[in-house]
Amino acid sequence: MKEILYNYDNLSKEQIDETIIRTKAVIVNNNKDIILGYSHKTFQFPGGHLEDGETLEECLIREIKEEAGINVIKENCTLFEKITYFNKNYHNSGKNRCNEIYYFIVKTNENFDNNELKLTVQEKEGNFKVVAIPLKNIEQVLIKSIPDNPINEIIVEEMLDIIKEYKKIASK
Repeated sequence: MKEILYNYDNLSKEQIDETIIRTKAVIVNNNKDIILGYSHKTFQFPGGHLEDGETLEECLIREIKEEAGINVIKENCTLFEKITYFNKNYHNSGKNRCNEIYYFIVKTNENFDNNELKLTVQEKEGNFKVVAIPLKNIEQVLIKSIPDNPINEIIVEEMLDIIKEYKKIASK
């Protein structure tokens, strides 16, 4: 598994006040489409926060069901990258935060179902929907979305890095 640490504030582990763990899925269907969520003019890999008592895989499977309406099994989920961010005074909270994001490759022959989603209020307000984008077009679609929302500059950069790593693994 590849691991990347972003620590622009040069924080030590001892300076971290809280750690948040998330899982995200690069879902690939039989047509070699990447399944993404789209909300607030931003593409995202399906995923979310680890809940108390959950394993990474349980979190991932739950989030994929909630955000893509797809049932997956643990055997179809492969952990391939971990990105960690150390953030000083995270969102002006006064706390230094460690955000750990675990990325999985998820292969499925199941179709997503926008009618089966269990969305948060924020996702509903952003007109959340699930989309399938051909792998061969994914970088172009993501880059084209950058001007749609200021946060896309950050999100798209990370997503492109993840897609690049996925393609390396998939070509082996």
